[in-house]
Order: sequence, then structure tokens, then C-alpha cells
Amino acid sequence: MSEQFDQLASSLVEAATTLHGRGLLQGTSGNLSAVVNRQPFQLAITPSGADKGQLSSSQILAIDQSCRILNDARGKPSDESPLHVTVVNARDAGAVIHTHSVWVTILSDLHFPEGGLAIEGYEMLKGLHGVTTHEHREWIPILENSQDMSALANDVDEALKANVSAHAFLLRRHGLYTWGRDLKEAKRHVEILEFLFEAVGRVNGW
Repeated sequence: MSEQFDQLASSLVEAATTLHGRGLLQGTSGNLSAVVNRQPFQLAITPSGADKGQLSSSQILAIDQSCRILNDARGKPSDESPLHVTVVNARDAGAVIHTHSVWVTILSDLHFPEGGLAIEGYEMLKGLHGVTTHEHREWIPILENSQDMSALANDVDEALKANVSAHAFLLRRHGLYTWGRDLKEAKRHVEILEFLFEAVGRVNGW
């Protein structure tokens, strides 16, 4: 693979280690990806079933638009790889991160009947790309979880088209998906959003 892939693989490992240490990727949960090339499409992504606190660069996979492996790394892509591809295409994202936290699990279930969760008035919102004021209202869609990844990818695509300003979406009782122009921005979005989810949860006494 290219030097670009090697650099991204190292960055993915570093980000995964950090997020694991913060309790956002416990067990073998979550996955991270970063775009290597857009034409032809190549995505660097963490493998299925890997402990994100003990990940190595040699485990990072390269996949194409159809989630087929392009390099000689062992393992298989995450079952949720189609969701990463969908987000990259829908948002022209450079990186996608999926985390599992206690607050996301709780809030995604509590607010599912509303179709999403609104967060507004917090200074930390300004950490999201393009947001310049705490008066911003962030609407985060919540989708029903499914083991049918093709159907779920279609649901994600529709949700992103219907919510063009959203910086993230939640899967009910599952986790957070967010993205950025690059891995650094995607990681910042995780940190900002997880802070806000906890703030909302604590304010409401949950």
C-alpha cells in the first residue's frame, strides 16, 4: 500500500488507543476509518473484533467501495463498513468514527421516539465544524439499530440527506457515528459530542 495508507494506519491506531482509554471503545466495540483515495475509492478501516486498546498498524485494512479488502492485512472489515462508506460518500468526509459510550446508549434509547436529540445553548457546540456560536441548535438523528447492514446503510443515507446540517447520528441502544474532513476533526467531534451527551444526561438527572 501507499505511504499515505501507512500514515493513516498509524493515525487510526493512535486515535483508537486514545478513545479506548477514555472508555469510548470498550471490549472490541466501535470502529474508525479514514479515506486513502477517492478515485479509486480506498478506505483504511479497523478490523472486526479487534481490541482498540491493543491495535497495531499491521491490522488496519484497506477496502474499496464494496468493502472488499485491498491489502494483505489479516482479519475482516467491520460488519459496519458499509456505514462508513455511506457516510464518506454522503458527507464527503475524510474520516469516520463510531464509538460506544454509556451516555449515547442511554440517550439514544430515551430519545428514539422523538426521532432524534436536540442540543443547544452549550459553548462546547462551537467545537463542531462550522458552528460559531453557543446559540446553535444541533439536531442529531437517532436510527433504529439493525443487523442488516445493507438496509441500515440505506437508512443512514436517507437520514443524512434529510438532515444536511447534522454532524452525527446515533443508532438506538448502540452508539455514535460522527465524521470530519480528516481524522483529527472526526476525533474532535467525538470528544465534543460525548461531552455534550453527558452534560445533557446529567442535567436531566439520568
